[in-house]
Amino acid sequence: MQLTAENESSAEATHQGVRVGVVDDHESVRLGLKAAFIDAGFDFVLAAPSVGEFVSELNGRECDVVVLDLSLGDGSTVTENVKSIQASGCAVLVHSIADRVALVREALAAGAAGVIPKSSATKTVLSAAATVARGEVLNNLEWATAIDADRDFSKAQLGRREREILHLYASGLPLKLAAEKLGIGYATAREYLDRIRLKYIEVGRPAPTKVDLLRRAVEDGILPGLHPDGGDDD
Repeated sequence: MQLTAENESSAEATHQGVRVGVVDDHESVRLGLKAAFIDAGFDFVLAAPSVGEFVSELNGRECDVVVLDLSLGDGSTVTENVKSIQASGCAVLVHSIADRVALVREALAAGAAGVIPKSSATKTVLSAAATVARGEVLNNLEWATAIDADRDFSKAQLGRREREILHLYASGLPLKLAAEKLGIGYATAREYLDRIRLKYIEVGRPAPTKVDLLRRAVEDGILPGLHPDGGDDD
């Protein structure tokens, strides 16, 4: 019993300071997640039945991650909801019924950091929220399934050298070291990186930061789901 208590205490310490919110139009879900997050040591910020209400009530407060239900009953779209939450400074963790693949794809294309099915154990949801709050990629089966089901989602056509640069850089190497490893100049590597970003923009999957490039590399099978520090380009 002592080991269990120690484990629970360790988990609470890990989650302390992680600011989380919930948007779901089912009151029972909101209340259940709120209780679970508080019990696990998260800093619970706000729960709301719609994104509009969440953003309004947030009123300048900071939140690291929002657990978002995909299918809200207020007529809002997935893209609108994800973008609105991101505009308020929060990352988005999609909380969805697993068979809504089209909506999951839309959420990921809009910039959601990951997907967790509503059938998941509560501790899995808590762990996923903490992962997203740290700025890391949540690479799970639901995400992979949504991507694999959409041929257009991965249509950014990267050349061999571009894929090599993306692999090394998104894995965590500074661009200068990635260039040296491939035997090319820094300016050439920078040109490849700019070209990669442009290609992702052209297919509606922008990647302005290093973490975004990691997500694209994972989505396209260039990386298995590594977690670089997400720092500046250089």
